[in-house]
Amino acid sequence: MSTRTSTDNGTSVGTGTGTGTAQGIADRYVALWNEPDPERRRRAVEELWAAGGVHLLQPPEDLRERAAELGFTDTVLEARGHDALERRVARAHEEFVAGGGYAFRGQGGAIRVGDAVKLSWVMVRPGEEEVLGGGVEVLVLDENDRITADYQFPGL
Repeated sequence: MSTRTSTDNGTSVGTGTGTGTAQGIADRYVALWNEPDPERRRRAVEELWAAGGVHLLQPPEDLRERAAELGFTDTVLEARGHDALERRVARAHEEFVAGGGYAFRGQGGAIRVGDAVKLSWVMVRPGEEEVLGGGVEVLVLDENDRITADYQFPGL
């Protein structure tokens, strides 16, 4: 079983089976969404998420409104398991990074409380500072510091 100790900046470091600091996990997480190589992206998904891990996202308001018009009251989008997670990340990469010319960048200051890591990210054009989007992630980790649940809250 993994144990935790606090660092000077409030993050915690896993010992035993853990794989790093809150910021280290956050950095690996954000880097995944920018990874152009499909094989490296797949490996990163498998290293970051537990086999049954899930990514949950409440879509933008316009999509929620359209879903409500169709009678859907629960519009949370879900990708569960490595295959679905890989498709989710690949699709975001195609749309925003490869196709849109954007990059995702972590904001630093990731914090960990028990088995949860909170991090924030922004979307920018490479080489530019203007923030075009962003959000907050809450990652729930297992005893090996692999993601079991990833709650994404897009928007600034």
